[in-house]
Amino acid sequence: MGLTVWMEVAVVATIFAIGHIVFGHWAAETPVWRRLLKFVVTLGLTLAISAGVGRRWAFLLLGLMGLGVVFVHAWWLPKHGINGWTGEPKEKYYKLRGWKYPPTT
Repeated sequence: MGLTVWMEVAVVATIFAIGHIVFGHWAAETPVWRRLLKFVVTLGLTLAISAGVGRRWAFLLLGLMGLGVVFVHAWWLPKHGINGWTGEPKEKYYKLRGWKYPPTT
């Protein structure tokens, strides 16, 4: 029985679906094309690594990306005076993202 990449597709799609449902409001001003591009690039890299060197390496990539998220939220955002869990104060968060505050939508 040959291995397929459907497991990788399911895992990446699930991560993005849960992420957008739970945390999507923090990317409210991010253009849709950028959010779609992020998904396509992440899925493409995951599939390429899985096909090239194996599933374990693909999941290692996803784990490293997760560590990157933890790093940003636990250290980098607080360093800039923003709560990494709540994104407050919103004025600073929006300024850091280069968005106008209050939101236009």
